[in-house]
Amino acid sequence: MARNAPSVDAYGDGGFRLDGARHEGSVLILQDVARPWAVTALGDLTLEALAPVLAAGSAEVEFVLLGVGPRNAQPPREVREGLRRAGIGLEFMDTPTAARIYNVLTAEGRRLAAALIAV
Repeated sequence: MARNAPSVDAYGDGGFRLDGARHEGSVLILQDVARPWAVTALGDLTLEALAPVLAAGSAEVEFVLLGVGPRNAQPPREVREGLRRAGIGLEFMDTPTAARIYNVLTAEGRRLAAALIAV
């Protein structure tokens, strides 16, 4: 399936370069649209922060690729369980790894949301 997902060209210095344009802060990429995301650290992550993903539902989002920051750590239980209840998978890893894997997965046509905490 053809996708028009933005590519993550670079990350660091508190933001990302997506399709050549700088985005300050964390980003949520959902349905191939990148938007600012208010989560600045894993400790700030709540299920409410992922409300757009939950609203899109499991028909649109097979799983969330979560970049948790500079080092891998487990997301809060509320987030893990809430996504599971919604039928949406969760893959989490450090943000640099998530940014690289995102490009591969979108090239494969996977239906994912990327929630990337800026590093």
